[in-house]
Formats: sequence, C-alpha cells, structure tokens
Amino acid sequence: MGRALIVSAGASSNEYIAARLAEMGYARPVILPSGAEARRRMPDADFDLIVVNAPLPDEFGHELCMDAGVVFLVKAAQAEQLLAPLNEQGVLLLSKPFSNTLFVQVMHMAAASNHRLQRLRQENARLQDKISQIRLVSRAKCCLVEHAHLTEAEAHRRIEKLAMDTRRDRTEIAQEILDSYEDVGV
Repeated sequence: MGRALIVSAGASSNEYIAARLAEMGYARPVILPSGAEARRRMPDADFDLIVVNAPLPDEFGHELCMDAGVVFLVKAAQAEQLLAPLNEQGVLLLSKPFSNTLFVQVMHMAAASNHRLQRLRQENARLQDKISQIRLVSRAKCCLVEHAHLTEAEAHRRIEKLAMDTRRDRTEIAQEILDSYEDVGV
C-alpha cells in the first residue's frame, strides 16, 4: 500500500491508529503531533491516507482536512456541526468513540476514495494535455489560414502530412509553424 499520515497528539491514539493502519498495509505511517507540522510535511510527501485526530495542540484540526483521502476523528459532540462542511469537502468524519470494525471500514473507504481520486486526477491531466495539444494545432492552422492563405482543411492536411512525412508529433509541427511565423514578425 501507499503512505499514511497520522496527525494526532495522543500517544495511545497514535499507537492504536498506527496499528490498525499497519494491519491494512500502511507500514510505518508518519505521525505528526500538530497541524502546523503536518502542513509543512504534506506538500513534500504524497500521502495516500491522512488521519487527523482532533483536537490538535495548535488547532482543532478540521481546517487541515481539506485534502483527499482524509479521515477526521472527532468527539461526537463536535461531529454534528462539522459533518456538513467537511462532507462538502470530501472528508470522511468518524465520531469518537468508535469500534475497531467501523474504524477499519472507514479507513478502507478513505483509501478507495483516494485511489479513485488519483485516477481521476491522472485522467484530468491527460485530458488537459490533449486540450493544450489541440489548441496548439488549432493556432497553427489559424496561422496558416491567415498568413499562407490556405483553407482550414488545407492547413489541417499540411500539418498532418508534415507530421507523417517527418515521423513527428503534430504538436511539434504546429509549434514549428507558430515559431516560424513569429520569427518573421507576423
């Protein structure tokens, strides 16, 4: 499994959470005692699961939970008022006390949600890259239509043919076309 982060100030809680996560395959989770320290470490490390055990010594901890794969452990008294805002942010809230079975189930749900979110992020990045490639080729076609006086179909064919003839990607050809017209000062 991936990496897990526990943000908690309680030693006995840390042992319990770390043991349950180890049973799930998260070997040696990182344990941090404060929200400030967690904020410093989170950008540098890619955690698959984050468990925040409230309250923390420097803050309550719910602000820290606005990331994917986060489980927020909070006393039942505060759980009701935090449920709606944290639910909107995709945070799983588990009120204390809880059973071992419920804890493990929530950890599995958080891990599954995080895996799904990671796949969606990868797909989003792939689609964003594809969109930028299409935009680049479209700009090159517009440049050929405007300056070489080609039709859109002719400009498309020229880019495709150059790409096939030179065995390069259409985006490389499109970038060269844009650069050539930029160098001419058009």
